[in-house]
Amino acid sequence: MDRLLDSLFPTANEIPEAYRLGEPLVQREYLVNGQLQQWDGPLATVRSPVWLKEGNEERQVTLGNTPLLDADTALTALDAAVHAYDKGRGAWPTMRVAERIQHVETFLGKMREQREAVVKLLMWEIGKNLKDSEKEFDRTCDYIVDTIGALKELDRRSSRFELEQDTLGQIRRAPLGVALCMGPYNYPLNETFTTLIPALIMGNTVVFKPAKFGVLLIRPLLEAFRDSFPAGVINVIYGRGRETVSALMASGKIDVFAFIGTNKAASDLKKLHPRPHRLRAALGLDAKNPGIVLPEVDLDNAVNEAVTGALSFNGQRCTALKILFVHEDVVASFLDKFQRKLAALKPGMPWEPGVALTPLPEAGKIDYLNGLVADAVDKGAKVINEGGGASRGSFFYPALLYPVNAQMRVYHEEQFGPLVPVVPYRDLQTVIDYVLDSDFGQQLSIFGSNSAEVGMLVDTFANQVGRINLNAQCQRGPDTYPFNGRKNSAEGTLSVHDALRVFSIRTLVATRFQESNKQLISDIIRNRESSFLTTDYIF
Repeated sequence: MDRLLDSLFPTANEIPEAYRLGEPLVQREYLVNGQLQQWDGPLATVRSPVWLKEGNEERQVTLGNTPLLDADTALTALDAAVHAYDKGRGAWPTMRVAERIQHVETFLGKMREQREAVVKLLMWEIGKNLKDSEKEFDRTCDYIVDTIGALKELDRRSSRFELEQDTLGQIRRAPLGVALCMGPYNYPLNETFTTLIPALIMGNTVVFKPAKFGVLLIRPLLEAFRDSFPAGVINVIYGRGRETVSALMASGKIDVFAFIGTNKAASDLKKLHPRPHRLRAALGLDAKNPGIVLPEVDLDNAVNEAVTGALSFNGQRCTALKILFVHEDVVASFLDKFQRKLAALKPGMPWEPGVALTPLPEAGKIDYLNGLVADAVDKGAKVINEGGGASRGSFFYPALLYPVNAQMRVYHEEQFGPLVPVVPYRDLQTVIDYVLDSDFGQQLSIFGSNSAEVGMLVDTFANQVGRINLNAQCQRGPDTYPFNGRKNSAEGTLSVHDALRVFSIRTLVATRFQESNKQLISDIIRNRESSFLTTDYIF
């Protein structure tokens, strides 16, 4: 392990030419009201999880700087969005659906031109490997395409009139107002855009604040935003959330709050809004997803899924398997197979072929993980994989902890990193009680082949979590499936289809079914005198 860590970080000359960065990027631009504004105030330093060897020392790479906007500047972005919405009368919220789609398609084309730049920054800013960085970019583009298709289908179904009890009506979806969109650092492009794009395409205006890591990678897209949407429709701000976002929420002018982060942060921000009943929220929050391994099980599949589920992107996923309950009859074999599978995972830099374990972007994360390990060991657990818990700079080699019990912090806390706690159990009620008593309810995985036992657990957990995975790891996709959670894990449901509904409201235009009213509606439609009341069919 010492040799591995000694050789982990490269020299500057060892980085392949295609993935090298130039001089640090000093970004002072932010987007407000259709213009790239220049910030002359203080800047935040952006550091990479990648360190470089320089002689006998290793130095963390500085990638550049981003604006540390103050509250007053953030409020100018909000004012631009409020003005562009204009209480629902602005050009964007009243624009025909087909025209809004054209703007989003224009943005998608310009975004695709920045693929190489964004992928490179994903690797350098958050340590995501090349394959997954490319996948995140491409999946985001696919999500936009699917969102456009879903809106076309939704609009086609809304284009017809309905007649009920002598009342003629048309039901269409209308925007909600000004949206504040904030994404997570582990998927700073994809998960951010799964709220940002639906919010925009449904006619809302947006203030967008990038994640705390993965900030610079938005810079190549600022011109694309500016050139693709009318002024004020999309505004991009930077800075400390406690200063900028707090001011936005306290203004009472935010109508939709789209946030992916911790439930505490979401609760604190929502409390600042002076009119909470007017605030629609779409929240993806904490999770402590358990994997449950039953005694009758395809153990090879369970191990393969558990390793991937627990350690993909170093376990930094809300959908990661964060605690494993393994029956005593199979736990020894499970741990043996798990260790061998884990040992085959390649540590290295994000651009290296086949690399699976990479440095972590969060400052202080290594100390936090070491604290969880120390607490578990102090209370009876062991790190059972060779080299588990070893660290260097920003890199932490995964630690397989066993046996874990309820007295340990890692039993309860979401580690969001490469720690794999394994809890042995004899009585299944122990596992059931864990899920029932948990503050979180996003997903869980059940690994087993006994249909009666699996069926019973499905019924037990169906009202506890948003998704139950059978013999498979927890995950978000496919994007057409609902992504949600119960308890402190989420508010609202996101998917390609659901997100369009989250960021809009059904609005009805109705009239008594009589000749004069029929003629009135016919005239409005024939003369195209309304963007809302229409029978246009979008192909």
